[in-house]
Amino acid sequence: QVQLVESGGGLVQAGGSLRLSCAASGRSFTSYVMVGWFRQAPGKEREFVAAIRWSDTDTYYADSVKGRFTISRDNAKNTVYLQMNSLKLEDTAVYYCAASTRYYYSNPANYNYWGQGTQVTVSS
Repeated sequence: QVQLVESGGGLVQAGGSLRLSCAASGRSFTSYVMVGWFRQAPGKEREFVAAIRWSDTDTYYADSVKGRFTISRDNAKNTVYLQMNSLKLEDTAVYYCAASTRYYYSNPANYNYWGQGTQVTVSS
């Protein structure tokens, strides 16, 4: 099975940028249909942020991040990225990477494997 490790989180001012990385080991991302990013703020449910379909690199975004976040991949490094620009206070959350064998990208219940998460804090 795959192990996922996120990195790149941190503290950033509103309007700034961060790039998160999700590195896979043990199994290639090519074994999965979707790789997604989710986030969870304190007291809130985990919510979909973005996903990429591995076969054709089609991408999907939550409305709240569309136009600000970009998901991409590096096949050679077996890594998925989330470039986050124009960050807002409400983007503060723990961000998780996940891999799925299903096509339904926005429901976290469809994802089989999860990383441990990386904290993103946006300050004013």
